[in-house]
Amino acid sequence: MTASVVPQEPIDPRASRDSTDAALEAELAEIFVTALNLEQSAADIDPQMPLYEDGLGLDSIDILEIALVVSKRYGLDLRADDQNNAKIFASLRSLAQHIRANRTR
Repeated sequence: MTASVVPQEPIDPRASRDSTDAALEAELAEIFVTALNLEQSAADIDPQMPLYEDGLGLDSIDILEIALVVSKRYGLDLRADDQNNAKIFASLRSLAQHIRANRTR
């Protein structure tokens, strides 16, 4: 007796990554709301919205607070003198990408 092989659709590696990405972005949005006492809900924060000025409207003190929380939570070394800070903190999504690439926890 031979076993028949049922062809399966290939697993899309982006599917699990996408849900992980969205989960991290949602977690970061919650951190922003809680740490900064924002009046909007985490669900209302667009991950692609700029964090500064016309976007979420954060200032350098807000970014420092977020950097401290994120550093502790994810085991990152976010430094004020890092030349990549403008890119890292451009949006929630860019911060999430930096965390995924550099986290130790």
